[in-house]
Amino acid sequence: MAIETNLQDNLENQTAQFLQDAESTFQWTKQWYPVAVAEFLDSSRPHALQLLGKDLVLWQDNSGQWHCFEDFCPHRLAPLSEGRIESDGTLLCAYHAWRFDSQGNCVNIPQSKDRETEARNCANQKSCAIVYPTQQLQDLIWVWPESGAVAEVESQARKPRTVPELDDPSSRVVKPFWNIRDLPYGWDFFMENVADPAHVPVSHHGIMGSRYEDAKYYDMPRVRAISTQEGFAFGITPTASNVVQAVHDFQPPCQMRVTTSFKDGGKLILALYAIPTRPGWCRHIGRQILIKNDAGKTPPGLGFFALPMPKWLNHILASLFLHQDLIFLHYQEKIVAKRGANKWLETVYTPNPQDKAVIAFRQWLAKRAGNGVPWEGNCNHQLLDPKTDPEQLFDVWTTHTQNCRVCQDALKNINRLRILSYLGAILCLFLALFIDGRYIAMQAFTTPESISMWHTLPPLGFGLAIAGAILLALTGYLLKKLSRLFYVYKFSHADND
Repeated sequence: MAIETNLQDNLENQTAQFLQDAESTFQWTKQWYPVAVAEFLDSSRPHALQLLGKDLVLWQDNSGQWHCFEDFCPHRLAPLSEGRIESDGTLLCAYHAWRFDSQGNCVNIPQSKDRETEARNCANQKSCAIVYPTQQLQDLIWVWPESGAVAEVESQARKPRTVPELDDPSSRVVKPFWNIRDLPYGWDFFMENVADPAHVPVSHHGIMGSRYEDAKYYDMPRVRAISTQEGFAFGITPTASNVVQAVHDFQPPCQMRVTTSFKDGGKLILALYAIPTRPGWCRHIGRQILIKNDAGKTPPGLGFFALPMPKWLNHILASLFLHQDLIFLHYQEKIVAKRGANKWLETVYTPNPQDKAVIAFRQWLAKRAGNGVPWEGNCNHQLLDPKTDPEQLFDVWTTHTQNCRVCQDALKNINRLRILSYLGAILCLFLALFIDGRYIAMQAFTTPESISMWHTLPPLGFGLAIAGAILLALTGYLLKKLSRLFYVYKFSHADND
């Protein structure tokens, strides 16, 4: 009898523990995810994107509100992202011209027999697009990856992981702009990487330190205990001589907040988002925030990215930084997958305390978040094979430029300047030839007795025209090199001296 009682107690305890674990398991689809920077999108057209393996479409109606639908028309499942935004603020499927309002209701089926038939078919729930809760905060477009009435209520009860400092109107808060890039490695490898400050001076040699001088020992004490919903935070000790505290704060599902507090009262905050788009890929959205001290001094930022520069220049120069990690993380993900992604701790060797935050992240993922992202349907792992085409690993056009209105405008202007530079060089060259020809003709009418040393030299105008041609041709060449950064930027650590 006692044995049966103990077995019953154990069963009840196990059941209670299971229910407790189930309740505490991180729910991936009941979260807000930042999926785009509103400022960089072309509001006149729909935009395809992915989130948790779902194919979605973002579009803006004529009231200026952004909306997110599942990326298919209910008629024949053609992608709505290939459609059009009409003047009445509806989204038109360009396959058969069905139209949808901001609530996902079908408002026009032009092939209908008559208006009565059209109204009846539009009223059918099957004609509606699938709508996801969407909001815009801090210039980011946030999407809740569940649809329906229940999702609408649940989404309103949870706040997105925004950056409080961005809502601070104080002049002490310097707010450089957002950067965004799709990266060919998984969300988890991005988070693991930004939880690891030890790699910074090594991987980012020449930008954030020296691999030979700054790869030093430090400990990472826990600042906030691991929580299913709130993540964790780790500090760094010892810090640099001008730093009071440095903290890496993981806030699920997709924010890593890195805060460096300086002794003079200033702060540097890196707000880094990684959005799980599809297996083998993630979308990075990030920015730095600089908090001036009481004397108004601005703290040092992230390398040269804190310098004043146009947004487009910051975007393309980001490749210099991002690709230094990319080359490791892409291949690292492949190696981990071959050795067993579910046995991370058994596969790696992490004897030093610098890996505490990385280990905590992998433990959180394995024990509290279902061991990974629950991808939609039959979403397959889509890792690139850069050995076949190395440029696809370092592609900038499809991972950023083609979806960034700011960079596309800048690229058009650069190409115009490049063409004008080459045309200017040609005109200068013709001008030089004209001056030289005129000079030779004048020489033919000059008597030998009147020729001095100065007469044998070409005229000043010839030299200036040649110099102008060379300068303009060089400018065109440099603009062509600059425009290349909008398309691809190759990187090799072996060449980074």
